[in-house]
Formats: sequence, C-alpha cells, structure tokens
Amino acid sequence: MSNETRYRLLSKIQSPSDLRKLSIEQLPEVCKELREDIIEEVAVNPGHLASSLGAMEITVACHYVFDTPEDRIVWDVGHQAYGHKILTGRRERFSENRKLNGLMPFPSPKESEYDTFTCGHASNSISAALGMAVAAKLTNHPNRHVVAIIGDGAMSGGLAFEGLNNASSKPNDLLIILNDNDMSIDRAVGGMQQYLLNLDTNETYNRLRFKASQWLHDRGILNDKRRKGIIRLNNALKSVISQQQNLFEGMNIRYFGPFDGNDVKEVVRILRQLKNMKGPKLLHLHTIKGKGYEPAEKSATVWHAPGKFDPETGERIIQDTSNQPPKYQDVFGQTLLELAKENPRIVGVTPAMPSGCSMNVLMKEMPDRAFDVGIAEGHAMTFSAGMAKDGLQPYCNIYSAFSQRAYDNIIHDTAILNLPVVLCLDRAGLVGEDGATHHGAFDMAFLRPIPNATIASPMDERELRRLMYTAQLPEKGFFVIRYPRGKGVLIDWRCPFEKIQVGTGRKLFDKNIGKESSNNVAILSVGPLGNNVETAIRELESTPDSCSGHIVHYDMRFLKPLDEKILKEVGEHFTHIITIEDGIRNGGLGTAVVEWMSDNGYSPTINRMGLPDRFIEQGTIGQLQQLCGLDTEAIKHTIKDNLQ
Repeated sequence: MSNETRYRLLSKIQSPSDLRKLSIEQLPEVCKELREDIIEEVAVNPGHLASSLGAMEITVACHYVFDTPEDRIVWDVGHQAYGHKILTGRRERFSENRKLNGLMPFPSPKESEYDTFTCGHASNSISAALGMAVAAKLTNHPNRHVVAIIGDGAMSGGLAFEGLNNASSKPNDLLIILNDNDMSIDRAVGGMQQYLLNLDTNETYNRLRFKASQWLHDRGILNDKRRKGIIRLNNALKSVISQQQNLFEGMNIRYFGPFDGNDVKEVVRILRQLKNMKGPKLLHLHTIKGKGYEPAEKSATVWHAPGKFDPETGERIIQDTSNQPPKYQDVFGQTLLELAKENPRIVGVTPAMPSGCSMNVLMKEMPDRAFDVGIAEGHAMTFSAGMAKDGLQPYCNIYSAFSQRAYDNIIHDTAILNLPVVLCLDRAGLVGEDGATHHGAFDMAFLRPIPNATIASPMDERELRRLMYTAQLPEKGFFVIRYPRGKGVLIDWRCPFEKIQVGTGRKLFDKNIGKESSNNVAILSVGPLGNNVETAIRELESTPDSCSGHIVHYDMRFLKPLDEKILKEVGEHFTHIITIEDGIRNGGLGTAVVEWMSDNGYSPTINRMGLPDRFIEQGTIGQLQQLCGLDTEAIKHTIKDNLQ
C-alpha cells in the first residue's frame, strides 16, 4: 500500500491551512493517521511516544480552529508535540527527528514559525503565552489568539502557578488548555494532581453560563469593568451551591471542564465557543497517555520513550546487556539502597524522575524514605535542605539541565548553612538526542563559585560508588556528584565502599612514549571523559613514531576543592597542560586551572578542552563529542600538538 493510499488525508496536509479545508467529520481519521504515522516512525527512530499519542485530538483541534501561525500555540513540554510537527510541514523530515542536523527533539522557533517558544523544560507555557498575549495588544495585533497547552504533570511546577497568578491580574484573553492525563513521565504525584482528578464542573452549566455571558455582553450589560465583579459573585455562589472551591475560578480565570480531550469533534466545538471569549480562561481536558496504541495505554511510563519496538506486536526491542556495563543511573540507584540500609539517616528525593534516575529502587524497598516531589526542582532542593537541617542525610537527584531552575535554592537554602545535602546531578555533560535543552553543560561553571560546595565527578562506576559513600560521612556538608547519561565502562562495577579524601585526584599514567624527547604534557581530566583520554594515550603508545615526549594523566576527581598538590607538581615540572571536561569550557576545570596557575606564579601553556561557547544540537554522544572536539581522535591530535 502506497503512503498516499494508507495516509489518505495526512498525505494531503502540508500545513494547518490544508487541515482547515477538511470537514469536522474527517478529523477523527486525521488523528488516526497521525497516530499510525508517529508509531511507525518512532518504532525505528526512538523518541517520545505516549505523550504525543494522548495529545493528538488537542493538536488537531487547535490547528483546525485557530489561524496558526498568526495565532500562537505555546507548547509546554515538547513530548506532546510530534503531531504538531507533522501537521506544520515537517512530515517528510520526521524520520530525521532527534538526529544530528535533523529536526530538533522539541519545538523551537529556530526550526519553524509554528513553534512559538522553547519548550524543553516543563511549566513555562503559561508565562510565555501570557507574555505573547500582552504583546499582541501592545503591538497592534488585537485579534491574535494565544493558547498555552500544558500537560504531562507540568501544572505541578511552581512557574505554572506564577503564570496563573499573573494571568489573573493582567488584562488578557489567554486560553490555557490543561491536557490532564494523570501522568508526567512517571505517575504524577502531589495535591495538585489529586485536585485535578477530583475536579468536576457540569458541562451543561458551563454552556448556559457562556450563552448568558454572550447575551449580557451583546446588550452592554457585561462590559469589561463589570465582568470581573460579576465573575467573582458567580464563582462565590457556585462554590456555595456545589460545596466545591475551584482553584482557577478563585483566581478569576474562567474554568471549563473537564471534557473528553480525545474526542476531536467535541474539542473543536468547545474551542470555537471559547475562541473569542474575553478574559483569561482554562479548558480542562482529560486524555489518555498513549491513546490509540494499546501497549502504550497499558504502560504509559514505559512507553513515554520506549526505544525501538515492533509496531505490530508492541514488543520492545531490548538489547542484551548482561555482558555490558550498567547505566550510571542504575549504579546510583543500587548504591543508594545499599547506603540507606547502612545509614538510617539517608533519604532520597527526586523531582518527578524516579525511574529515570533509578530512585525507584529505594522507593520499592524503603517507600517511607524516598520522596518524589513532582516537577519542582527548587522545592526538591529546599525540601532536602530542611530535612538536612534537622538531622537527615538527603540524596537529591536532579538532572543537570533541570538543576538550573534550583540555583537560588542551592545557594540560599543549602550552601549558606553548608547543610549535608548530596546533590546528585544525573545526565551531566552531553546527553545525546534530547539536544540543547537537556545537555548538562553548565553545572560545573555555575556551581564552582558557590562557597561551601564540594564538586566531584567520577570517571567510572566504582568511583561513583566511592564518592556516594564519602559524601554521607560526618561533616562533609554540601556535596555535589555529577555523572553522565547512559552506560559506564565497567562490567564488574561493584566494589567495597572506600572513603575518598576530598580534594584529591589520582595519577593514571606517567610515561615517556616514542623517541627520547624533552617535550612533556600533563593532562588533567575530570569525569568520564578521562576514559577517552586513556584510550587516546594507549593508541599513541601503540604508534610511537607519531609523537614523542613525557605524558602524565591525572583524574582530578574534584572540581572543588582542586588537588593543589597535583597542580603544584604539574606547574613545576610541565610546560604544557591540557584540561578536559564534559561541561562548558568557560568557567569549569580549565578556567580553574588557569586561575590557580596564575595565582601561584606558574606560566605553562594551557589548552582547555570542553564544550564550546554555543548551544549544542542533538545527535548521538559519539557524534556530539566529535562535533565538540572531545572524542579520542581530537584528544590524540591535541596531545600531539602539545608535544611538538
């Protein structure tokens, strides 16, 4: 069957204007074809599946009712937006999604005029959309509609509430669509989620209320000045009669719902009613994450990002990892459980990523000592600090890129008092196909200036275990451990717990290679890129004619405090230094070494290798390391240059 025959309607849609030529009766078929197209593609080119399947009817209805891109649709969490990409002229390139030089993993204005804002991190849609709604009025676009689509647990984030609070007080006509699928990546948690589950407003009541407001407005009775007062009175009477307080209407945001968000014709009908309604409003839609694909409906967490699978049978294609190194996250999870069994003060905290960071290991064994706080990184830090203040030893696990949202909490609530919080930064460095919004590029640079912070990065899994053990020993204070996404390097990774002296590195290689030469170079690495250095040195040893000189390699282990004994030794005996790190080049290890050498009167030639001063696109880890000059070949080339 040809693509045009199988996707009879979808093959004719090059933009939303083509979608709007269809009858409303054809929209369910469009949704069906979109689901099939996404399932077929994601099966061989892994990405985020279940969220987009659940949001399909909302996607189609919004582009059908609103005049995009003139009207603005602001997505919250790009996991929902695959259907949006396909409908907005990117279907032919969708096979390049998340690939190097291909489509970005999440919507971005850099890629399409239909992508109105950056949306890799949750909870920002309401604030951004409110800004656009205000801008529309001030830039002579009075008829522009602005829609924020928030879901996948993002309403639990603090920024969403800040946006709601401001939307309730600023003159605007913003429409917020709450895609309520009772899920984030893992099962959503918290009082807000339970509130949404229990919230129920009668559809007939809303329809009558809407018609009454139109009638009053047409007769000049319900003008803008009177509207807020009437709404407040109406909401108060409604709360008394129904014995239920509506949070959104309590903020003077008109609430409609909940409705079936997987009924595309119903969603279109409601959006047409709300389209020209004045004032801020929220449409609450219940959807099923993974809708239309039975395996994803049954296990939405697993199918959030399932990897490769057979679209016909739903069988996931899982590689045999029995003889391969584990993922760093799994080493973290198993080690945390071991430590918690030995130390009753240890607790675990994660902002909505229990399976992603393997905190679920502790949750399963000790549910009363592990806390999923929802999409709330700032709260995760301050909550951890509060527990640490009164005697507990929290291990707070946050993805590096998401920890950026907790910077003040790190400084003000944790570091000032030097509280014993162990901040475990998963996904540090390059993360691969999730791209610029998810790379853990900046943590070393922004954490290094903070007083009282100890910052460490293990080169392998055993070092991670030792650092996790060291961090919970008495009087260690605020301790940061950063480690990468994906697999480590050791199959035999379990080892006895041993204390590492804070601020000490280790010498891994010290040897002359090639012909006798006075040239020398000291390589200082921190974190897992030290393994690339080791590979590069071994390859240079095997080809002694390629370069000659004295090479020494130190795994620094700690960015802060630096091992000054090593630095003094290097400053006194080496004329060339190479620093290597999997973080932004400006501000990290290389910068710290330059500062120390200058402060202590040494003047070697220092070559800093790290992530460049730009945002890095998506691609495999290998591709991105090559792109950034951090792969084995680039390291070999740099060593050779320094031994000239």
